[in-house]
Amino acid sequence: MSETSDEPVADPSDDLATVAPRLRDLRRRRGLTLETAARRVGLSPAHLSRLETNRRQPSLPMLLTLARTYGTTVSDLLGETAPERDPIVRADRTEPSEAGGWTYWTVGGAGRAMQALRLHVPQRAQGDLVRVHPGEEWLYVLKGRLRLALGEAVHVLDPGDAAHFDSLTPHRIAGASPGGTELLFVHTLLQSGAAELCLGDSAPRRGV
Repeated sequence: MSETSDEPVADPSDDLATVAPRLRDLRRRRGLTLETAARRVGLSPAHLSRLETNRRQPSLPMLLTLARTYGTTVSDLLGETAPERDPIVRADRTEPSEAGGWTYWTVGGAGRAMQALRLHVPQRAQGDLVRVHPGEEWLYVLKGRLRLALGEAVHVLDPGDAAHFDSLTPHRIAGASPGGTELLFVHTLLQSGAAELCLGDSAPRRGV
C-alpha cells in the first residue's frame, strides 16, 4: 500500500500526540514486530514507525484499523477515560472527538467485543483508501448520503438505509453529500493473532 497524502504531519501540541506512545506500547504488548503489525494493517513499516513516533498523524479510519488489530478501541488509543461499565450510554456523556477530518462519538460500552460509534464522514473522506480486515461491520445512515464500495459494487445509501457485511470484502466509504454524512457504525475488535490466519499472505492489505 502506498502512503496516502491526506494525512498531515502531526503537530506536537495536537491532542493526537498521545496516540504515538500508545500505539508502540500496544504493539509490543501484543508481541508484534513493527513489520508484522504493519503488514496486518496494510502499511509499510516506515509509515507505522512514523505513526508511533508522532511524525505522522493517523486518520480516523487508520485509528479504527489499529484499534481493531490490537483488540482495543479508538477511545483507548486516544487515552480517553473509559466510563464504568454501564449498559446505558447517556447523550450528555458523549463528547465529540476528531481525527483526520472525521468526527466521532463513542456510543458503546468499554471492554466489549465490538465498538459502536456515531460518525460524521466528510464528503469523499477516504478517496481511494480501501479497507480489508477480518470481522464484520454494520452501519446505518442517519443524515446525508453515503457512498459504500463493496468489492466491485458501489452503493449509495440514503438516510434510514443500513449495510452489514463481512469486512474481508474490500470496502470503502465516503460522504456523498456536500455537508458530509452522519451514521452509526459498529465493528468487531480482534482479540488475538487469528487475524493473520484469516488474512493469509495473499490477501490484499491496502489500509484501514
